[in-house]
Amino acid sequence: MAAVSRAAGREPGGTGDRGAVTVEAALALCSLVLVLALALAGVAAVSAQLRCIDAAREAARLTARGEQQRGEQAARRLAPDGAAVEIAVRGDEVSVRVAADPVAGLLPGVDVTAEAFAVLEPGVSGELGVQRAPVISPEPAAVP
Repeated sequence: MAAVSRAAGREPGGTGDRGAVTVEAALALCSLVLVLALALAGVAAVSAQLRCIDAAREAARLTARGEQQRGEQAARRLAPDGAAVEIAVRGDEVSVRVAADPVAGLLPGVDVTAEAFAVLEPGVSGELGVQRAPVISPEPAAVP
């Protein structure tokens, strides 16, 4: 009988790929976790954007009615934690800007912002808290 030679370190019938499936499974699992984390960060960013939109809109509406303090309180309550709220009144226009970090620093450089604009209602002064006389338009002439 002839002697059968084997390569050193190989078992008969082995392919030499022992453990390759384990490594591939570990890499696939890590990739899956990364994709899931990015998807959750995206959902959090969209949620933060919607909250910023709601906060800006509500603050602009309340400020246009002459309730600037309530507008600021509502914006801070509705906006994500740590959001910056800016309310500006120029003439008879109100602008509100809300900016926030959507995922608490996990995605550096990604901020969400929302802006809302409104016109002061009649009787509300550009200096909020001061009521001005309502604008009364002349009555239309009677048609004979």
